[in-house]
Amino acid sequence: MSKRSGGPGRDRRPETRPVGAVRAVRRSGGSSGGGSAPRAASVPVLKPGRRKDEWMEIRLPEALVGAPMNQVLKRVPLPPKLAAKLLQSRGLLLQGSYLRIRLFPRERRDFPPDWMELNILYEDDFALVVNKPAGIEVHPSEKGQRRTLAHAVSAYYEMTGQELRVRHIHRIDKDTTGPILYAKNEFAHYQLDKAMREKKIERVYLALAEGVVAQDKGKIDKPIGQDRHHSTRRRVSETGDPAVTRYEVVERFGDHTLVRLRLETGRTHQIRVHLSSIGHPLAGDGLYGGSRRLMSRQALHGEQLLWNHPWTTEKLAVRAPLPDDFAEALRQLRRERRL
Repeated sequence: MSKRSGGPGRDRRPETRPVGAVRAVRRSGGSSGGGSAPRAASVPVLKPGRRKDEWMEIRLPEALVGAPMNQVLKRVPLPPKLAAKLLQSRGLLLQGSYLRIRLFPRERRDFPPDWMELNILYEDDFALVVNKPAGIEVHPSEKGQRRTLAHAVSAYYEMTGQELRVRHIHRIDKDTTGPILYAKNEFAHYQLDKAMREKKIERVYLALAEGVVAQDKGKIDKPIGQDRHHSTRRRVSETGDPAVTRYEVVERFGDHTLVRLRLETGRTHQIRVHLSSIGHPLAGDGLYGGSRRLMSRQALHGEQLLWNHPWTTEKLAVRAPLPDDFAEALRQLRRERRL
């Protein structure tokens, strides 16, 4: 099922191990993950400890041994509501020189598993990143729908011995490819969802636009609303929601342009609507005026995803390989350019 997972029943939960990344591309710097109890800027967060089944066990520095819980909590990034919930359920314990936090409880699966191959780009105890292929929705759009990415992730969790709910942090269109970020526990969900709302999670896209984009880089700042005449379309509208897309040209061809895009907002179909509005619809995007000569779907791919680790705030990044149909379209355009 996963390009890097073992067979069915493989248990990814050793009894005791460090809490940390399985696989990641790390970048220096990074801002705070947000959403935690107030702490003085000079007070460092305690490093994540060792995982023991459902619990994280942190060895306290000597200065905190014997300190009251409210003082210890100033050194961990738990949101106040979650801290209160854990205290009430005895999921936060001070035992000698250790703080024990029940961060990883077993959960009832919320999606029935549907087995399909997954390309896992990153995984640790807090997050999972899956490279979504074209033709599959992130989650069901109607009651009873199956074989979405949510069902595939549920199957991956089952296969790897992880009793978890499926918590996606963001979405992309059915025929768009690229990374999807999942939170693996309630703490990570709170932190990553807050980071998404505060625009601290960056998504970088590659798109193949029709026509030759003249400017090397630019900004499209046009509000987007629903098309009253077409239920699935969006359009630029003065009464719509603010939407900002920044782009830079990567490569020009005879009648197409490869562009890299960064979103300052996350409106439905934002890139597709914005590029179409300046006369450069995506190749393959019939809904917004694109031709299907090169591709049978919109030529839009999530190239990179950048976020902060929910506990340490370390900057993490993954890059998703270009899908075959997109790569072949570029090869064809380069062949045509040489003629």
